Amino acid sequence: MNTTTLYSKNTVNINDPTAVISFTNIFNYYLKTFCTNRHSDIILLCIGTDRSTGDSLGPLTGYKIKKIIKNFDNVHVFGTLDKPVHAKNLKDTIDLIYNSFPNPFIIAIDACLGKIDRVGYITVSEGPLKPGAGVKKTLPAIGDINITGTVNLGGFMEYIVLQNTRLSLVMNMAETIASSIYFGLLTFQREKEKSSKKSSLI
Repeated sequence: MNTTTLYSKNTVNINDPTAVISFTNIFNYYLKTFCTNRHSDIILLCIGTDRSTGDSLGPLTGYKIKKIIKNFDNVHVFGTLDKPVHAKNLKDTIDLIYNSFPNPFIIAIDACLGKIDRVGYITVSEGPLKPGAGVKKTLPAIGDINITGTVNLGGFMEYIVLQNTRLSLVMNMAETIASSIYFGLLTFQREKEKSSKKSSLI
């Protein structure tokens, strides 16, 4: 679980009827801006545990997205309900990623706690996230960009708050993130193919 998300234009409330469209556009912008030809593969690193409702956003998102990205050859998911990536195996998973892919573009996905008026918001940010910061754990920072979802109120009794987070909220967040990632990747891939065709004609 990550630390508090910030107010900005890179964030969407999942209750907004246009949440998937809006978040797809935001995600696609970050892909186009930061994922370049020098990157070998795209890694979706979904962090969290299925043993805590609030902290299950990562594994739930990984579970959902893994089912729908099979047509993308260079996109890989780490962290699902079956094989979650959490505090105990995060470092080993990061080592595995860097040993398996020469220059990966890593998208880290995690839950976070924040202000009450930010609960239900999902956010894309540049740079690595710091897993465990919201519950005072020191874990490796990871990600070229990151996606966080504010699942509950932060600031006190974090473990109890996470355990008492509504599953429906986390499920809806995971669905919105997974769908947006899929459509964002689809758009990104098509735009790269068009650009490649244009280059070959010159």
